[in-house]
Amino acid sequence: MVGTGWVALMGHRKTGRRVRLEAHATGVIDRRVGVLFAVFLGLFLALAARATWLTTVRAGTLREQARSQHDSKVVEPGLRGPILDRRGRQLAVSEEAVTVYANPFLIERPAATAARLAPLVGLPEERILALISDRSRGFVYIRRKLPPEVGERLRKLALEGVGTLVEPRRVYPGGALATQVVGAVGTDGYGLFGLEQAADRLLRGRDGERRVVRDALGRPLRTITVRQPRPGRPLRLTIDAVLQRHVEGVLAATAERYRARGASAVVVDPRDGAVLALASWPSAAPDRSLELGPDVRRNRAVEDAYEPGSTFKPFTVAAALSDRVISPLASFDLPPTIRVADRVIGEAHPRGWERMSVADILARSSNVGTVTIGLELGARRFARWVDRFGFGRPTGIGLPGESPGIVPRLCDYSGSSMGNLPIGQGLAVTPLQLVAAYTALADHGVLHEPYLIAGQRRPGKRVLRRSVADTVARMLEGVVGPNGTGAEAQIPGYRIAGKTGTSQKPDPLTGTYSKTRYVASFVGFAPVGDPRLLVLVAVDEPQGEIYGGVVAAPAFEQIVSFALPYLGVPPS
Repeated sequence: MVGTGWVALMGHRKTGRRVRLEAHATGVIDRRVGVLFAVFLGLFLALAARATWLTTVRAGTLREQARSQHDSKVVEPGLRGPILDRRGRQLAVSEEAVTVYANPFLIERPAATAARLAPLVGLPEERILALISDRSRGFVYIRRKLPPEVGERLRKLALEGVGTLVEPRRVYPGGALATQVVGAVGTDGYGLFGLEQAADRLLRGRDGERRVVRDALGRPLRTITVRQPRPGRPLRLTIDAVLQRHVEGVLAATAERYRARGASAVVVDPRDGAVLALASWPSAAPDRSLELGPDVRRNRAVEDAYEPGSTFKPFTVAAALSDRVISPLASFDLPPTIRVADRVIGEAHPRGWERMSVADILARSSNVGTVTIGLELGARRFARWVDRFGFGRPTGIGLPGESPGIVPRLCDYSGSSMGNLPIGQGLAVTPLQLVAAYTALADHGVLHEPYLIAGQRRPGKRVLRRSVADTVARMLEGVVGPNGTGAEAQIPGYRIAGKTGTSQKPDPLTGTYSKTRYVASFVGFAPVGDPRLLVLVAVDEPQGEIYGGVVAAPAFEQIVSFALPYLGVPPS
């Protein structure tokens, strides 16, 4: 019994230990399962949260990124507006051109592709091969703005990885005609100088946009038009292309004959200030002018200020007549020279004592006589008239780089200023400023600011009494008479008024006037009484001859003798 009980007790103890061991093992397993469940639950929740974030917060961005991998935006520039002359002739116009591009990633045989492209686009094989050999690049330009027929030939070749775009190309039908006025545009389609720059916002159209949907290899599947391009506005000028070409020819021949450094010419209608021709030499076609540098692009008639010399003298006389300091019939006993403070002024051609009328002073371009009249007028009134004629500020022609000229303030006058200012020394003007001031003498006392764009005429401003302007105009007829300095400007059958100018250029090294560097000029209008043309010719540093009456007056005659019949102006 006892043994049996002990055995039973021992069996019961073993059974209890096994139960406890099994229970312990079960607890451990349960805890491990719980941990694993918690881990999996955490991962599930994290993934669920990530998925929710991707489908809500990031959905738009991801869609955009996915689209961008298969879509591309193509900008279609709006054609630039044309620039036209006064009669509608094209000076600048845009046409569709072809731009060749490549996707190097899609080109399996770069050398063969380069060999077939080279003769088509006019580039060396080596240069094309260098562009298309780097397969990490997705887009490269081969050559831009080629004639449309290049695109047709390229499409027939069907070269893998090579395509074309349509871009506008600026064309100048007149070549070098009015280059400094019209200007040019760069490869990006923006104006670089001239009216192309000044009126860039008006001329430029609104770009259009297309979206090209591509497959995974970048091949186009379909095209969606987002926005149609809109062309720029046309710009009609007051320039007459036929007259402009004639003026440029005369100017070039004159400058080359006298081996000049440069030259300019301005032709306006003095009745309203419309610019009919505006020429500078040297010149070149717009594309060539970009290569040849700023000297060719510079519009000398607008940007270059020079001392006007004797062409300024009529304004000194007009001011004195207006303020009744002198009368039209006045005469002066003039010495060979005149001293003003520390300055002694003489004549271009020495003479003795002589009596001259006001008309004689202008006809013979007397320095001593003009200074005498200027001293009668006085510095204060003289300065007021200089301002009234518009000197010292831009004309507002609307071309880039216009110079305001250089006019000293009254407070900066020295004791000798009235010895040089009345004869056009000590101040600087542009050819365009001088022409604007001369409109007051030509159009019976009304000054007209010059304008280039049709429809932008500004009201004239009366600066002189009609009687004074007409008196000075008649005096200027004597300049082109047999005894005047501008006899070479005579045109049979027409009444011509004008003034010669031979101005010394300051020498920056010595601070004095050069004895070898001059500007020879002539400005005049016709027919007197009912003027239709006002013309200025200025030749910078002519060689061999220096006088305006010899160098510039014949050029004036050649321009006006063509222009008057061309414009239908009958003889006087």
